[in-house]
Amino acid sequence: MSTAVVFDSAGTLLHTIRVAYNTCTHTLLEDIETTLVTYEDLDRVLCILYMQIDTLMDTPPFTPFAPFMAEHNISFDIACSRRTLTKEDVRPIMYEDTQTTVGHAIACIRAIQSSGDEGSIMTLNSGCIVNTHLRRIEFMVATGGVPFTGVKEMIASLMRHNIAVYIASGDQVEKLRRIATFLGIPLNHVYGVATPARKANIVRSLREEHDTVVMVGDGINDLRAFKEADLAILTQQQGPCTIADLLNAADVCIENICDVRKHVLPHIS
Repeated sequence: MSTAVVFDSAGTLLHTIRVAYNTCTHTLLEDIETTLVTYEDLDRVLCILYMQIDTLMDTPPFTPFAPFMAEHNISFDIACSRRTLTKEDVRPIMYEDTQTTVGHAIACIRAIQSSGDEGSIMTLNSGCIVNTHLRRIEFMVATGGVPFTGVKEMIASLMRHNIAVYIASGDQVEKLRRIATFLGIPLNHVYGVATPARKANIVRSLREEHDTVVMVGDGINDLRAFKEADLAILTQQQGPCTIADLLNAADVCIENICDVRKHVLPHIS
């Protein structure tokens, strides 16, 4: 009997520090859930930006962000939204934005870096939330991730029992590969820039190859994948979940990622 376990990354395998800068109110928001902020408004779209953080930090803060993106050929992907949108829907809004500056992005990065030991931060991502109704970048966002205590040993334990372990996350593939290498997960088991719909498709596809597929996640962007999984595990180590739909979709709720073992191993006997 074969079993596969699919892990979300941010908030699930990693303790994630999230910061957003509201470009409308010029307010820095710390300790937030970027997917929840996105889902609060039908017109919001969370995008991952593929850019070198060093280049960003070396740029004068007053530089308009849209020309900065164009100059450095910065690409992006949609991480989540409540509506089905393409990059072609979002790109014109990002490049026509006149309110957002590089300084708004720098403020988010600096907040992450000052939140703890920078050397322990395994991932550092930058992104934005575009509002298609306001037709502007409403928030600049940044996230930093530190592996939860014991997660590496937990993954190793699953793999010793011949359980196939995967990562499916909205984060950038390059950074997920760094996490996978640290945790000992095969790089061909990493799915990056996974929207909620793509996560669900990944779980559905794995069910054709395995007798049991487990989805482990912590946020609303895992909801569709939960519904496709044979066993849905909601981890609340990052913080308590208050989303009724997510709680209802979960078969098991845990407060420590290492508890995945005791719920998964019985399925292989």
